[in-house]
Amino acid sequence: MKLRAPSVPLITVDPYFSVWSPADKLTDRPTNHWTNNTVSMLGIVEIDGTPYRFMGVNDLEPIPQTDLQIDALSSNYTFETDVIRIKASFLAPMLPDDPELISRPVNYLKLTSESKDGKAHSVKFTLSVSEEICLDEPGQAPVVREEVNIEGFKCIRMGNSVQDILNKSGDNVLIDWGYFYLAVDSENAEVYPEDVTYINPYRPRFTVPEISYGIDAKERTLPSVTAKFENEALVLFAYDDTYSLIYFEKPIKAWWNRNGKTIEEAIIEAANDYEALVPLCKGFSDKLTVDAIKAGGEEYADILALAYRQVFAAHKIACDENGDMLFVSKECYSNGCAATVDVSYPSIPMFLHYNPEFVKGMMRPVLRFAKHEKWPFDFAPHDMGQYPIMNYQVYGYDHDKGEFIEEEQMPVEECGNLLIMAASTAVAQGNTSFVEDYMDIWEQYAKYLIEYGSDPENQLCTDDFGGHLAHNCNLSLKAIMGLASLGIIYRMLGNSEKEEFYMKKAKEMADIWVETAANGDGSFKLAFDRPGTFSMKYNAVWDKLFGTEIFDKAIWKGEIATYLNKTNPYGIPLDNRAMYTKSDWLVWVATMAETDDDFRAFIKPLWRMFNYTRNRVPMTDWYDTVSAINHYFQNRTVQGGLFIKLLEKSFREKSRIILGK
Repeated sequence: MKLRAPSVPLITVDPYFSVWSPADKLTDRPTNHWTNNTVSMLGIVEIDGTPYRFMGVNDLEPIPQTDLQIDALSSNYTFETDVIRIKASFLAPMLPDDPELISRPVNYLKLTSESKDGKAHSVKFTLSVSEEICLDEPGQAPVVREEVNIEGFKCIRMGNSVQDILNKSGDNVLIDWGYFYLAVDSENAEVYPEDVTYINPYRPRFTVPEISYGIDAKERTLPSVTAKFENEALVLFAYDDTYSLIYFEKPIKAWWNRNGKTIEEAIIEAANDYEALVPLCKGFSDKLTVDAIKAGGEEYADILALAYRQVFAAHKIACDENGDMLFVSKECYSNGCAATVDVSYPSIPMFLHYNPEFVKGMMRPVLRFAKHEKWPFDFAPHDMGQYPIMNYQVYGYDHDKGEFIEEEQMPVEECGNLLIMAASTAVAQGNTSFVEDYMDIWEQYAKYLIEYGSDPENQLCTDDFGGHLAHNCNLSLKAIMGLASLGIIYRMLGNSEKEEFYMKKAKEMADIWVETAANGDGSFKLAFDRPGTFSMKYNAVWDKLFGTEIFDKAIWKGEIATYLNKTNPYGIPLDNRAMYTKSDWLVWVATMAETDDDFRAFIKPLWRMFNYTRNRVPMTDWYDTVSAINHYFQNRTVQGGLFIKLLEKSFREKSRIILGK
């Protein structure tokens, strides 16, 4: 990977168990959580009696870092002195066909040393992890630190002495229940509790992460767990959250321990699996890179490799009371909503490509809530709560009145999203077994789109950063493709009458759209009543992927040319109201382009943004196209949308077979 990662993934399991390095070198800054809150890990290597720091920040001299290689599942650092080479390889085994493996809350760090001069050298490693990994705020309560007896391992755990499980929800909130485990698969290791001195930045939460860590940085001695060993070892980082979510007022477990598996058993399994997983993970990462290069070039491959772990780890894989899988996103650095429909929708290309079962897991919570007596509307919900408490929708809910505010909902947005998600999942899997259980819901949403989708009123949509917008042309496109999606479902069910009905409705709306949205120069408006404006018409990409031919593909040539003519140093603005854009939608409209050169013309400035941005945070999706400054979002699941070009070829072939075109 040639891309300089804004932040390097180290531990990526779920929205709580997440550690990153926001720097080019592992010793430049403290390690942190994706929220920017410091989660200090400190690595020290003693070479022939001389100590060096290889991870984190304290007053020891850093060992020179000579290389960093990042792929989809691993981050691999190399450090060297004149006589010794040290390698630190972080691995998150997120193989997409194995939800059990992805859910297992264990990541790896393999530390090795080798002599460069052919002589024997003494090499001793010390690895410490602070209490910040298991508390919302350092020092909020005493932590328990104790050795754990696991045969064949040295293991120590740490957790809040006050175990108030699932006690809070929110966005910029860290876990403060459950236990962190530091395990070492090495005969010569020792583990123990220790109070470790770290150099950490003192800064308030939610600040733009552009400040130097040399400013207001102070030493802090924090309770920690520490492991020591010689020469090399496999280190396992694990976290047992006991219960993962509250779901319809009941606590539920993660997928990995739904049948009672203990964290000790998971750690043993993980250690036994490691040697076999390394080549499997490398093979997956290599294939992702090769496939992405073929689809969109080397810069596109870099972007996908960096996004992959982030997208998975901003979800929680859990099990409902029926044994069905839930795949719950957290709306990171936005409002912390869980299972947000307009966050799930942009993420689906990655999962449609690798394993559509995850898309089903996204839809189950909101579809269940859509049938619940607490949901008063005939359109789709927005979310299922605020992570990790999924007790009904929180967006647009007036707690004082105890009712939902209709003006704050996203009716056309979410109805269209769910219909497209349903059809795309059916197409990706080649069957309708999942969507058949919700035909009454799909009919209800389609009825709403027929009535209100052609020219949406003053409704919220997912892109209303610039405020509410009536007569939104792109929102109307979503309604059109939502109706076409139901037509596809009926095609797969063999109901030609209803297929024809919904396809005809979609085509009628599309014809009106082309006439009323046109600017007259080959481009199309932001809103039907705003001539001379523009916006990304990313929802139309499904007409290309489905092969539904609702629109004549020739009409998009002028639109694509308009986007390319408006390219700034770091991308194309979302619409004419501001200079910001969205990375996911940028790649969706790029996929609408007919030539490889045009696609790469969209991707190059996006690559530059990630490579040069001053915001050292997990990948942002909302940023300024002139300055490359993050507009607040980071670590969001919507980066799964970047995979849409990778999805395109296989998906279009499946659609062609289903539609007979």
